[in-house]
Amino acid sequence: MESGKKAEAGPSSTTRGGFDEKLERKRETSEIPPAVAAAIDDEEEEDGDAVDNGVPVAGFVPGPLLSLKEQIEKDKEDDSLRRWKEKLLGCVESDLNGQLEPEVKFHSIGIISDDIGEINTPLPVDESQSGHPLFTLREGSRYQLKLTFSVLHNIVSGLAYSNTVWKGGIPVDQSKGMLGTFAPQREPYFHTLEEDTTPSGVLARGTYSAKLKFEDDDRRCHMELKYSFEIKKRS
Repeated sequence: MESGKKAEAGPSSTTRGGFDEKLERKRETSEIPPAVAAAIDDEEEEDGDAVDNGVPVAGFVPGPLLSLKEQIEKDKEDDSLRRWKEKLLGCVESDLNGQLEPEVKFHSIGIISDDIGEINTPLPVDESQSGHPLFTLREGSRYQLKLTFSVLHNIVSGLAYSNTVWKGGIPVDQSKGMLGTFAPQREPYFHTLEEDTTPSGVLARGTYSAKLKFEDDDRRCHMELKYSFEIKKRS
C-alpha cells in the first residue's frame, strides 16, 4: 500500500461467477428461450438513455424493486422461462422467501502473499483475536486481500469496497474498487482485491489500523471491518 496510491473503482477481472457474466454467457448460448432474449433486448433498448459510458443520466428513475420470487412467479406459466431464470439465478423456488432487500454475508477474509502464502480468517473475527494484527508482512511485499461471501434473497447491484489505512492515527492510504453485481446462489463467491505492495523504510515499519467497508449502489452497507496489521523489516 504505497503512500498516495489509489485504485479507481471499476469492474474486476478477478470476480468469479458475477451475475453480469452469467447473463452474458447464457445470452450467447441456445439455452435462452426466444421470449427471454427478446425481453432482454427490449429492456436494453428502453434503458439506452439511462446511462452514458457507465454514468447515470440525470432524471433517470429506476423501476420498482421486485423480489426474486415475484420475478420468477411473474412468468410461472412459461416453464422454459421459469427454469431458465432459476438456472441463471442459481436458486430454486424453495429458496425464495419474497424478501426484497439483498443480503451479503461475508464468511472469511484472507491474505495472499509470496512471503506467507495464503492465510484465511473466519468472519466475524473471534473476540480473542481482537486487538491483534490480522496479518504480518515484510516491507516491500506484494499481497492481495481475498474475500469469501454469499448473496441472499435478491440480486445485489454494484457491490463496491473502500479500504482506509492509518498509522499513528494519520490516514496514509485509501483504495476503492468495484466487485460487481451478484445473484443469490448456493455456492459462495470468491473475490480477490487488486494486488498492492507494502511500503519500505524505517518509517514504514510498525503497526497499522484499517477499515474495510462494502456497500452496494443503493448505499446499503453490507460489512464494515476494522482490523490491524504489521509491517516488519525485511531480513
